[in-house]
Amino acid sequence: MNAKQPFNTPNTESSIPERERKIQAQWAHEDVFQKSVDTRDKAKSFVFYDGPPFATGLPHYGHLVASTIKDVVPRYWSMKGFHVERRFGWDTHGLPIEMLMEQKLGLSGPTSIREFGISEFNESCRSNVLKYTEEWRRVLSRLGRWVDFDNDYKTMDVTFMESVWWVFRQLWDKGLVYKAFRVMPFSWRLSTALSNFEANSDYRDVQDPAVTVSMPLNDEPETSVLIWTTTPWTLPSNLAVAVGRDIDYVKVKTEDGHQYIVAEARVAGILGDKVEPLERMKGSDLIGRTYQPLFEDFRSHPNAFQVIAAEHVTTENGTGLVHMAPDFGEDDYIACQANQIGVLQSVDNEGNFTEAVSEFAGQNIKEADPKIIRKIKDMGRLVRHDTIQHSYPFCYRSGTPLIYKAVPTRLVKVTQLKEQMVEHNKKIHWVPETVGQRRFGNWLADARDWNVSRNRFWGTPIPIWSCQDCEHEICVGSIEELASRTSAEIDDLHPHRIDHLEIECDSCGGVMKRIPDVFDCWFESGAMPYAQNHYPFENPESFRENFPAQFIAEGVDQTRGWFYTLLVLSTALFDAPPFKNCIVNGMVLAEDGSKMSKSKQNYPAPELVLEKYGADALRAYLVTSPVVRAEPMRFTESGVKDVVRTVLLPLQNAWSFFVQYAN
Repeated sequence: MNAKQPFNTPNTESSIPERERKIQAQWAHEDVFQKSVDTRDKAKSFVFYDGPPFATGLPHYGHLVASTIKDVVPRYWSMKGFHVERRFGWDTHGLPIEMLMEQKLGLSGPTSIREFGISEFNESCRSNVLKYTEEWRRVLSRLGRWVDFDNDYKTMDVTFMESVWWVFRQLWDKGLVYKAFRVMPFSWRLSTALSNFEANSDYRDVQDPAVTVSMPLNDEPETSVLIWTTTPWTLPSNLAVAVGRDIDYVKVKTEDGHQYIVAEARVAGILGDKVEPLERMKGSDLIGRTYQPLFEDFRSHPNAFQVIAAEHVTTENGTGLVHMAPDFGEDDYIACQANQIGVLQSVDNEGNFTEAVSEFAGQNIKEADPKIIRKIKDMGRLVRHDTIQHSYPFCYRSGTPLIYKAVPTRLVKVTQLKEQMVEHNKKIHWVPETVGQRRFGNWLADARDWNVSRNRFWGTPIPIWSCQDCEHEICVGSIEELASRTSAEIDDLHPHRIDHLEIECDSCGGVMKRIPDVFDCWFESGAMPYAQNHYPFENPESFRENFPAQFIAEGVDQTRGWFYTLLVLSTALFDAPPFKNCIVNGMVLAEDGSKMSKSKQNYPAPELVLEKYGADALRAYLVTSPVVRAEPMRFTESGVKDVVRTVLLPLQNAWSFFVQYAN
């Protein structure tokens, strides 16, 4: 500027994206972002936590919405004179990278991984997990986001992992960790149990066989109780039949002379109206009667093959008598446990029948359905074979149907913390408020204990050592403690680097080995407020200055993910909310309303849109849409173009007009 021409004439010869690139080059040359942090007084800080994404894929518009919000709010507080650190993080463990490496190495499941070598597999994961970090950096920088990529945190860093151990040790010492045999959503493709919020993320309408099967009573062989199931593969593991104590049942005779017992309300639906009623009874009259099993494999199992009572029995569908396989249903498990009927492990972690089911051993459970149905038909015990369409959970990673399977797990007593979590949530300012107080609040009210163990390989190992003789267990909370107990030098905590280390049992003098599980990666992301700074092993006195966060932001799907795990751990450790303010964005969909899919190419590449219209146009389009109110939005390239036409070009023309006459 000069005295004669105080206002610069805008350069309208270059495009908006070209002018943006010049500005960004100036930012980089003068290190403007870092100066905006360093020149602020640390005593006046605004604390921001950034949730870690996976670097196994490229950033999409959902990431760009959150990144824009994460840039706008901290930038505002920085302009207000606050010291605002913005440190990027990477989620480097878990199923996304494991599945990519399985595909790349030609493997399929844990058995093939063990044959290949766990050490080699994990090192392959390590070397490939940050594949797209440069692409992320390029796209987010082009978006105009100011964030520190150089001082990032990674969940696979030994410092991060050690803090995760410390977090778990605090839960252990508080008595919040326990071991249980629990029926969990289970992905046989990934060979691991999933949390309930993971299992609820991908329901699909599918068609399944629905079979009605007869179970002849031992004391009345001419009469059978009828059971109904949409999972024929569980029938070889049937151990009981459940009735409702107060439900009305009836024994009827069909036209072909068979005698069946079903709920009175279900006679017509199952057998039609051409039946002869013989006897009415209550469910309580049937309890204790025994029946002939379908298969011989488990005939000697204690207390099995009897009629028991269960609270979950209804007459809404089926026969009103419920097939019970305690290994594959939570209600089944609870009811059978109450009647001293134990679990039978008849399906392995890869979804195949074990040798315990002799006729179908080694076969995939879903593929065995037709063979099991044919077998039952040949036995003369298949009464009906229908097809049902219903909503069924799928593994959100592999796209294969989930099963519910009894597995030994390590759980955190979230139910013990629930009331505190509900109170802490009331102190958080949510935008929009309905997400926090209704969606998230309802989720907290129904919170269940959290399964934090995964039967996988590339992750932070759960630091529990168990005695091979007396089963006494200890939890190791630091590298120093493990080194002192094993006399080993330790510079890496990944399973293949420490699983050879043995500890002498304090109780019996026997050998203690680490349990094989790794942490659910949600546990790691929930621990990031502590682990990103290696708390409490480094600078513990400064921790309170960075906890809780003044601000976080993520998508609405994180109400059952990161928001939740942050709150669980902060409540358990410090009885406090982990953040004060949270902006929740909605989901970005393709123009036709479907989910954005790279394989379908149903959305324009973000980098192309940025180069065509500029970051300002894209940012303005996103933050003025319903997506910032946690509502879904359909992304259209024409919408970004309209911002250029209706906002940026008029603004440019207005400035040109002003400069021309002001000068």
